[in-house]
Amino acid sequence: MDLALLRTFVAVHRAGSFTRAAALLGLSQPAVTSQIRTLERQLGRPLFHRRARGVTPTAVGDELAHKAAPHLDALLRITEAGREAAGASRTLHVAGPPEFLCLRVLPALAPLVGQGHTLRAALHTGAEETLDGLAAGHHDLVVTTAHPRGGLFTASALWDEELVLVAAPYWATLIGTEPLREAGSAALAGIPFVEVHESLPLVARYWAAVFDSRPDADDTTASVVVPDLRAVLECVQAGAGFAVLPRYLCQGALDSGRIVALGEPAVPPLRTWFLVVRAGSLSLAHLARAHERLLHAAARW
Repeated sequence: MDLALLRTFVAVHRAGSFTRAAALLGLSQPAVTSQIRTLERQLGRPLFHRRARGVTPTAVGDELAHKAAPHLDALLRITEAGREAAGASRTLHVAGPPEFLCLRVLPALAPLVGQGHTLRAALHTGAEETLDGLAAGHHDLVVTTAHPRGGLFTASALWDEELVLVAAPYWATLIGTEPLREAGSAALAGIPFVEVHESLPLVARYWAAVFDSRPDADDTTASVVVPDLRAVLECVQAGAGFAVLPRYLCQGALDSGRIVALGEPAVPPLRTWFLVVRAGSLSLAHLARAHERLLHAAARW
């Protein structure tokens, strides 16, 4: 059986789409379709159900993928080992939210440069955009708080960050700790706040976890919306209102007194980060190395 046909088949099986697999393989969509039809004719059985959006494997297709994919991945590892032995430089394309990528991911990966690799980073605030880029082959590795589903991706839990409700000392004094403890989120009614998106992802998560409620519909318009948590922190320090921030980002400002934590819940809300690659791509030595480095680094964060 032609290995090229099997490689294309496994790519389609993992991508769930002829078009997506074509982009990953560097082929045209008609070429991928033709190769799958050729393989189906050779086997005498259909391998995919054609749907309005992409394809799903038949039972025969699932069985073939289960048997073929590990061997193709092993061949890829052998090829990559040869490239590394020859001193070939590899570029790692990473993507994720700007603050987490800049303050955590890139510093952890920087030592790879000394091993002959190069790094390219894409800053994306939306999880959907980031994962679409990974699926299309624009990125090799992404970090996101969205847990992707389906066979296209392999996701590993990377790190749990603690979320903190913070404000400048002026607002903390005005609100007071007792009203917040007694009245809960109602004590914050009318107080301006800062967020990264109009959908209030961090405020809504904190409210659900700590106050067991949603933000009041009458007070759900942020005073400042900026898609970078570092900018949110600066606005809070300048007195723009309260915000929900990850502790790793704001601990220095808390320690110096530039901002104050509004309450300390017994069980602080957490947000999990995931390290995501395309299924099978950890056969690439440089990607596997970066993946392992990030997992080890996260244990010390």
